[in-house]
Amino acid sequence: MIVSLQNEQVKHVVSLHDKKGRKEYREFLVEGKRFVQEAILRQAQLKKIYYTAQDAAMEKSDLQQSLSIGGLVTEIRALGIEAEEVSEAVMRKMSATEEPQGILGIIRKTEFDWQDILIEKDTILLVVDGIQDPGNLGTILRTALAADVKQIILTKKTVDLYNPKVLRSSMGSVFSEVILADKTPEEIAIFCRQKECSMVVSTMGGTSIFKTNIREDYPLALIVGNEATGPSAFFMEKAAKHYSIPMFNNVESLNASMAAGIFLYEMRRQGQFL
Repeated sequence: MIVSLQNEQVKHVVSLHDKKGRKEYREFLVEGKRFVQEAILRQAQLKKIYYTAQDAAMEKSDLQQSLSIGGLVTEIRALGIEAEEVSEAVMRKMSATEEPQGILGIIRKTEFDWQDILIEKDTILLVVDGIQDPGNLGTILRTALAADVKQIILTKKTVDLYNPKVLRSSMGSVFSEVILADKTPEEIAIFCRQKECSMVVSTMGGTSIFKTNIREDYPLALIVGNEATGPSAFFMEKAAKHYSIPMFNNVESLNASMAAGIFLYEMRRQGQFL
């Protein structure tokens, strides 16, 4: 049991709170029973977990035990993954949240590159260009997976994929997606041109997505831009089509993640008829 805040493992976990540490060690943290369960379910590269005994030691019925941290620790050890108990003080130090949930895990990053992006006739490639709010990015990733859009590229100006708030909002979807991060618009445009994948942008001034035949654009890369400024000038100039969501009753705009969801589902709806 780890009780010292100066333990090297504690220092290592704390280093993963920052982007620099995550990049150096190619690891990131997941916190909470539900998130750790998602990591196991989606076969993430779970390196090790740390837990407190407060929940694990309580006597429970078989059903309650299966849903408890103690039950999860037993399952994790059965998978051959190391699980180590820590004191509550250590867990508070390790946690990136104000109220630790009693369990966290270290995940090895899965590294992807351009060759992992597969373009087929019905492909929707999602490009996230400059989204800054972690909650927005996480929700976009979760919505994309629900719409069966599992290939995503993040531009350099987008919030860090492994930011704890992004991960919590994604609800584990990152474990089932091929995500390339820190790419330039120019790199993305070259890739799309090579793969004959149409670039289309979501913007306030485009053609209504409900009044056009999107099937003509497939395969396509949907570019969703910054919450305040939209897609970058480069994408606005190079995109083959500009699409928008019609607004009524003097509503100026929608939340970026909500707008992305509408676009993705309408594109998926039309794409099923290819």
